[in-house]
Amino acid sequence: MQADGPRACRFGRRWYLNNESWHPSVPPFGEMKCILCWCVSGETHCQRQECPPAACASPTRRDNPCCAKCRAPDAPPDAREKVHDARAEAWSR
Repeated sequence: MQADGPRACRFGRRWYLNNESWHPSVPPFGEMKCILCWCVSGETHCQRQECPPAACASPTRRDNPCCAKCRAPDAPPDAREKVHDARAEAWSR
């Protein structure tokens, strides 16, 4: 017997629709914001956010807790570089 449409995915105790994405929740740690999962025709796929290496002595994670970024050289200590790439923006949705 064949299903009428795309199948949903079960992850933990929750069901997700086909093409739906989410950050998994793993007890006792809670939501894993650096990991993205998505449902494709009844199969769950998950991937950790890939980060480019930070090329500085003391990177910060204030803008993105998953990836370290270098501060702008002429900026005060609380200022951060506003460097975004398409992949990092996709993870924040």
